[in-house]
Amino acid sequence: MALVGSLLKKGIHFSNIVANRRKASLHQQQKKTLAKLLAKARYTEFGEKYNFDELLSTILFAEKGAFYELYKRTVPIYDYNKIFNEWWHKSLEGEKDVCWPGTIKYYALSSGTSEAASKQIPVTKAMTKAIQKTSIRQILSLGHYKDLPPDLYEKGFLMLSGSTNLNPHDTGSLAGDLSGIQIQQIPRWFRPYYKPGQKIAAQRDWGLKLEEITKVASEWDIGFVVGVPAWIQLLFEKIIAHYQVKNIHEIWPNLQVFAHGGVSFEPYRKGFEKLLGKPMHYINTYLASEGFIAYQTRPGAEGMELVCDNGIFFEFIPFTPKNFDSDGTMLDNAETLMIDEVEEGKEYALLLSTCSGAWRYLIGDTLKFVDKARGEIVITGRTKHYLSLCGEHLSVDNMNKAIDLVSREMGISVKEFTVCGIEHGTMFAHDWYVGVEESNVDAEVLKQKLDAKLAELNDDYAVERRHALKEVFVTVLPNQAFYDWMESKGKLGGQNKFPRVFKKDLIGDWKNFLKTEGYIKE
Repeated sequence: MALVGSLLKKGIHFSNIVANRRKASLHQQQKKTLAKLLAKARYTEFGEKYNFDELLSTILFAEKGAFYELYKRTVPIYDYNKIFNEWWHKSLEGEKDVCWPGTIKYYALSSGTSEAASKQIPVTKAMTKAIQKTSIRQILSLGHYKDLPPDLYEKGFLMLSGSTNLNPHDTGSLAGDLSGIQIQQIPRWFRPYYKPGQKIAAQRDWGLKLEEITKVASEWDIGFVVGVPAWIQLLFEKIIAHYQVKNIHEIWPNLQVFAHGGVSFEPYRKGFEKLLGKPMHYINTYLASEGFIAYQTRPGAEGMELVCDNGIFFEFIPFTPKNFDSDGTMLDNAETLMIDEVEEGKEYALLLSTCSGAWRYLIGDTLKFVDKARGEIVITGRTKHYLSLCGEHLSVDNMNKAIDLVSREMGISVKEFTVCGIEHGTMFAHDWYVGVEESNVDAEVLKQKLDAKLAELNDDYAVERRHALKEVFVTVLPNQAFYDWMESKGKLGGQNKFPRVFKKDLIGDWKNFLKTEGYIKE
């Protein structure tokens, strides 16, 4: 038994005991977090316009709920376009003290999963430190996994990130994938454990990066893997093929933990587990370009615990027709709630105020609380990535579950899929594109089973299939079609994910691509 690993594991266990004893209520954590954010940003241009001094005084001296009511009345809700056009563009042009003190050196490039042009999200020093702090907490949470051997903590951490070779702006700031920005600044003590190392991490060409990792994979002793499921699976497949082995554990026998995020893991699970030689622990992570939002803190937890005391203040908008239209656009005067006002099982859109100078920022994700007392949530989709052409209210969560159930029933591996809502005569239809590993999958059988599962999972869908939703179409594609489309958009690898729902002009773009590349015929 390795001495260092044994001491580390005992330290992790002790840290968890102390943290659990000292924890304040989620409401108190959030109140304190907002106070810190307001105090830090009160002398910025944004803070002076919206009178952060008064807001801070209300938190410190007024009655319990007064501060949040004033915050809602004072500061407007922003989406990306609004906050960038009004505020963030000034920081990008080199101005100081706009939404957060000082100048902004880094910007995370993010397109979510559907935007054609990249968003540029500010990443401050405070946010970098907050993400590092939460990352360490996630490692500490492994103390709850009693069957992990002490020497595991001395193994390598493979983190499949975007390039650390960032793009310079004229004003001196740098832009790139958030994971690439964070890898540039990993603590010195962690560098001996970090793989693939700085040289490979700087590689911008995703295909070359996977090749370089594959060539040296046998030299590493990996215990932990971190990344988006699709790209980790692709890497494992390359390594297995290159070394002509049966599974990844023949190369990395000590691999025991996969921390994944970005998308639901369930559609990938069946294909992923075919690449393993022994069971693994899966830990769900919610790390967005705007910050480290939540992570799974204990074995068997259904959800991820929101990080309520580290640089992010959360608000929740009930995801209902009262607050959002059929395209997922937020309506005026939408209702917002603090964490103590939410209910389990209801769907909410998420607002963030952060130590990167995001204020009441609509991130675009939707979620549900599965354990309100613990602050545990599951991601259900995106405000723009659901289908409700005629009242079917089909969420990405519904889609993921249906695909998982059908793939298990049919014995097929589905890595990627997307669905388009289209007009069908005077009514409507759903047009599915499903990526599979196997050949000769019967699209008609897949369609019937998928349609039936969706009707079981969603009562509104079942009703509309008898009325306005007249048809469901399914096109079976190789998974490569999805990866080729991502590559054509310059979004292969890193934190990029394929959109689960195509809307408006992207539908035509996707179909034209499939025709041009020969994946479908006219």
